[in-house]
Amino acid sequence: MRLSLLFILFHFFYFSNAQTKLTFSYDGAGNQTNRTLCINCLSKSVKEVKEIEAIVENDLEKFFSEDVISYYPNPVKEELYLQWQLANDNFVTSVHVYSITGQVLRSFQTSDTINTLNIPFQQYPTGMYLVLLSYKDGGEKSIKIIKQ
Repeated sequence: MRLSLLFILFHFFYFSNAQTKLTFSYDGAGNQTNRTLCINCLSKSVKEVKEIEAIVENDLEKFFSEDVISYYPNPVKEELYLQWQLANDNFVTSVHVYSITGQVLRSFQTSDTINTLNIPFQQYPTGMYLVLLSYKDGGEKSIKIIKQ
């Protein structure tokens, strides 16, 4: 009797799915959008990751299709060089340097004739900074800069 009861219990635990499972859904940015409790469900197949051989034009996210903003070096040690070419008679009116906590560290006013700016970073400690470019038409563009 004990042997048959042991055999039945072994069979029960072997063929039953004792754990409940949680399944997650994610959006394109990797944020969790849905969590589902799945009882006695089959595991879903893992999606294959697309291997990128080279970056093509369609892989890049464009903020403004005709605008070109160049900045280097990043990470910066001493000085950051900014250059921009904007379309539709638009121009950069001001450039602000923010710490990662949101404190304004430096502000620069520009005009429609200026399209380059050198920002000194020697006096700032190592860390992350945001450079915000404000446009004449009210638009803004932020750039994350790392200081070594």
